[in-house]
Formats: sequence, structure tokens, C-alpha cells
Amino acid sequence: MAKAAATKPTPAPPLTAMAVVAPAVGWLIPGAGHLIQKRWGRGLLLMASVGTMFVLGILMEGKVYAPNTGDILDVLGFVGDAGAGGLYIVSRALEIGRGAIQLATASYGTMFIIASGLLNVISAVDAYHIAIGKKP
Repeated sequence: MAKAAATKPTPAPPLTAMAVVAPAVGWLIPGAGHLIQKRWGRGLLLMASVGTMFVLGILMEGKVYAPNTGDILDVLGFVGDAGAGGLYIVSRALEIGRGAIQLATASYGTMFIIASGLLNVISAVDAYHIAIGKKP
């Protein structure tokens, strides 16, 4: 018969200024959360990959979703797009990606834009984990 293992609660990681700033900056500028923590390789790789995916999506005439369309699929698209942070803000300000999806490549472009946003959210969470010392 197995003994029930006594589990001790793990202490919460310390909340530092870097733990707050790194994910916020990383969301706003893809890869910057890693760069301010001197993770040069990872930061530049994330910056290049998220930026390239977003720009390719725009060049394929992908759609950038607005926040208040009411359709649940549009809301999910908005959440994915908004993950790109500053790239999303700039594209909305310049009114890029507002066309209707009529080309075959536009659907792929829309998915590229959403995937870049989701990848940026993952990179911001990674920057947070590095900042609290949970990840080397």
C-alpha cells in the first residue's frame, strides 16, 4: 500500500519589477521582454519570427479583427490578433487588414496574423517565467 505523500505548498515567487515589466514590454514589442533580460538570442529569434509572421499575414491580405463585431469567431480572432501587441495596434491605427477575405491566400494570411499573436503571448509568458527565476 502506497503512503500518501505529504505535500508542502511551494512558496510564491518574488514579485519584482522585472516580473511585471518584462511580459508587458514583451507583449508590446515581440521579443523585447527577453532582450531587456539580456536573453539576446531568444529575444531576437522571437522578434524576427513574430514580426515576420505578422508581416507575411498582412502581405497575404489577411484580416485583422476588430474588438467589437459580436460574432464569437471574430472575438476569438481578435484575441489572437491582439496578442501581437504593438503590431496589432499599428495595423489598426493604419487601417491595415480591413478588407474582406476574398483571396485564397487571405485565409492563410489571417491565420498567420492570429498565430503570430498567440506566439507573442507565449513569449511574454516565457519572459515572465525567466524574470521570476522559474526558467533559466
